[in-house]
Amino acid sequence: MTSNRRAWLLFAGWLLTGACYLLALLTVLSIGLFVLPIAVAGTVVLATRRDGSRGLPGLLSGASLPLFLLAYLNRHGPGTYCTTSAGGSSCTEGLLDPWPVLAVGLLVLGAGPALLLTIRRRPVHGSAPSPSL
Repeated sequence: MTSNRRAWLLFAGWLLTGACYLLALLTVLSIGLFVLPIAVAGTVVLATRRDGSRGLPGLLSGASLPLFLLAYLNRHGPGTYCTTSAGGSSCTEGLLDPWPVLAVGLLVLGAGPALLLTIRRRPVHGSAPSPSL
């Protein structure tokens, strides 16, 4: 497997792990305790891989996935949203404005690949100088 492909696969693994961590944090009073072991298992698997830390910026981008879910769930906000059906009507109050949440999610999602590409292009410090002839 090429180094470039491996780095992006590790990035994707860390992205999913980061999404699990944030989802566990946001839902700690309901399903968070059941999601946390999945995130910890992902961390153990990825951290024990050779060059596992190369995709670590994916952890940052993983925080965007729950933000996208939050923006989607509040897509009819801000305020109150009512629906009517043959059986009556239903209202949901206190919806957030989804646009700021979506904007933050997009910024966080883009920060991970930008950081990965920046780290990959940075020269390695502390390497021995090449011998001169």
